[in-house]
Amino acid sequence: MVAKKSGMQVDEFGFGFPPRIAGIQKLGGKWKWVWGHKDPLDNEKTVYSINWIPLGGFVKIRGENNEFEDDPRSFINRPFWGRFFTLAAGVLMNVLLACLIFIVGYMVGLPVAVDSVNDIPAHAIFSQPQMGILDVQAGQPAAKAGIQTNDVIVSVNGQSFTATSDLQAFVDSHKGQTLNFVILRDNKDLTFNVASLANPGPNQGPTGIELALVGRLKYSPGFAIIQGVNTTWMELSGIVGGLYQLFTGQLGFSSLGGPVKIAKLTGQVAGMGFIFLLQFMAFLSLNLAVLNVLPFPALDGGRILFLLIEKIRGKRNNQKVEQYFNTAGFVFLILLMVAVTIKDIIGK
Repeated sequence: MVAKKSGMQVDEFGFGFPPRIAGIQKLGGKWKWVWGHKDPLDNEKTVYSINWIPLGGFVKIRGENNEFEDDPRSFINRPFWGRFFTLAAGVLMNVLLACLIFIVGYMVGLPVAVDSVNDIPAHAIFSQPQMGILDVQAGQPAAKAGIQTNDVIVSVNGQSFTATSDLQAFVDSHKGQTLNFVILRDNKDLTFNVASLANPGPNQGPTGIELALVGRLKYSPGFAIIQGVNTTWMELSGIVGGLYQLFTGQLGFSSLGGPVKIAKLTGQVAGMGFIFLLQFMAFLSLNLAVLNVLPFPALDGGRILFLLIEKIRGKRNNQKVEQYFNTAGFVFLILLMVAVTIKDIIGK
């Protein structure tokens, strides 16, 4: 939409990545099919397509790779601000999509984790509270007993709890004893006997479990908008912080995830319910926004950087040099994706 409003020729708007399954063009007031990867029926009309690789989508703009210099509707021939906002529009839409998902989610009830029901705002409704297990440390008593991440604690030694601090205090008061956990997993109650540690190490609990009170948080439409915007900002800040840690070496290569890991996580989240899948979609959308705005060649952020250099210089960049950097950046990203995919497959 921004490209067209800026006077650019949009050759194709695609869902998924090529090869193309089919597309449509509007010719003479009627929609016509373009099957497979055949040439468009009219090169001056946009093809709206569905493609085979369901990993996102794309907008193919004429001249985006610095060609078609003789076409006034080519990307390269449009004014600075038109090109700037066109490049920024994809990033902005990723953020707006995530924000919209969070807003709608808070209107119907979005999954959240808190320490206690006392942490819930007075104007919110907290429903379906459960004592959830966020993480189980490998090699610790709970893991040895068979308790898993995402399990729900129904009771410990016959007692139920509504605050993580109360449950932690109870477990601490029974250090060195065998605790009877009733766990809800896949809609079934399971019993586990956990031999807690008598002398756990620093920053370690007697059972090796990370807890949270999980449930659905629901707001009125007005508060849902405010909370949706706040959540979007907090998630963005967290992603940027994680990226900073990655670049500074505080996080290793193992923290990266590619298509295989995303597909695995999507399957796991989908099994938890549609609202969880929707929340995960918002998180992925924000990740894409942050990644794409990085000032790296081949990404929109890199193209914006070249555009700013052109604006400062007051004349067009050397197109061959710019194309060389974009191609090199694209090759690097492909190699990185291959490396991350291999890491995800072998599980290291």
